[in-house]
Amino acid sequence: MNERVVGLSQSIEIEFKNMLTKHEYEVLLKKFNLDEKKIFSQENHYFDTEDFALKRQGCALRIRRKVNSFEMTLKQPAAVGLLETNQVLSSEEAKQAIQTGRLPSGNISEIIKKSGIVLSDIQYFGSLVTRRAEISYKQGLIVIDHSIYLDHEDYELEFEVNDYDIGKKSFFEILQSFGIPERKTVNKIQRFYNRKYPLTST
Repeated sequence: MNERVVGLSQSIEIEFKNMLTKHEYEVLLKKFNLDEKKIFSQENHYFDTEDFALKRQGCALRIRRKVNSFEMTLKQPAAVGLLETNQVLSSEEAKQAIQTGRLPSGNISEIIKKSGIVLSDIQYFGSLVTRRAEISYKQGLIVIDHSIYLDHEDYELEFEVNDYDIGKKSFFEILQSFGIPERKTVNKIQRFYNRKYPLTST
């Protein structure tokens, strides 16, 4: 079997997150002049095993759709931030994975198998749609998200950086300047699962 390696990339993701109220979200959009024309949508489709084997290893697997392109991403713990492995998919590969839970061949599937997880145990869990606005700011990227999933929606500020210490300082300066309290924030896939758990246990 030929393994698909075209379009594969790896990078370290360092980002800071904070949940927002709807009012704080609207204030930030206005402050940074991010109107409706600068907001775009992306759709995340999440995968794991029935007993959350990826989650238990601190990993997350998704397929993201942007307009007409698809990318599969595996996030794994790293010394600082997360190691992201990305693999470009065709629309047919993405469709098959979402409809059947079967992942396309390639490096991400190989990494999952080497972690001891059986590929046939992987299931499709559902989708989350994010309306996103972005703007460069102090050696980083401010990301302001409105996410809709299951029976819920939420608002979030992210700050993506290359340097942890510089990014942390700038991020907390942003919160302070807008009077936004620091809130314990988990990533989107964790929030998705937190909503799905009670829905699937009843």
